Amino acid sequence: MANNNTENVTAGKPKIGGSIFRAPIGTTLPTDAITALPAAFENLGYISEDGVTNANSTESEQVKDWGGVNVLTTKTSEDDTFKFAMIEFKRKAALQTYWGDDAVTGTDVESGLSVAVGGNEDQAHVYVIEKVLKGGVLQRTVIPSATVSEKEDIEYTNADAVGLGVTLACDADANGHTHYEYLQKAPVSEGE
Repeated sequence: MANNNTENVTAGKPKIGGSIFRAPIGTTLPTDAITALPAAFENLGYISEDGVTNANSTESEQVKDWGGVNVLTTKTSEDDTFKFAMIEFKRKAALQTYWGDDAVTGTDVESGLSVAVGGNEDQAHVYVIEKVLKGGVLQRTVIPSATVSEKEDIEYTNADAVGLGVTLACDADANGHTHYEYLQKAPVSEGE
């Protein structure tokens, strides 16, 4: 039996240079924590200080016999969601994630962006969430298919960054999995 080890206790920080990325469905999925993401992945920019919340909720039903004794428990539903707020309000990929790809036209704010709000259907995308854990361990969450299921109110105030808060509802892949977690110690570069 292994003893407790404080080295296994950690916190999750965003990876420098980008922490949440999305790509069209069908993009090749990463299968480890260190391989570079394919070019199709777009960086969603800075995420609010609240970070990312992964909620996994399961509902079950108990089957009882005539005497009221539980004889079987069956899972009736299982939901896997990720919640975060993008705070680079002027980033096209963030606007598209919140309002839908077809709602946003233009390239960037320098040349002009426009958003047509309402009547746009949310499309599923592949999402990757990059984190750095204590001791230089990289953690990559790969979501094969997720759709924005909830949008938080957008608040414009003098004191806070404008945030685009969303909840992603994960869909099961062909293997029945809603997301994958990969952890690996970051490789040491030569000269370090």
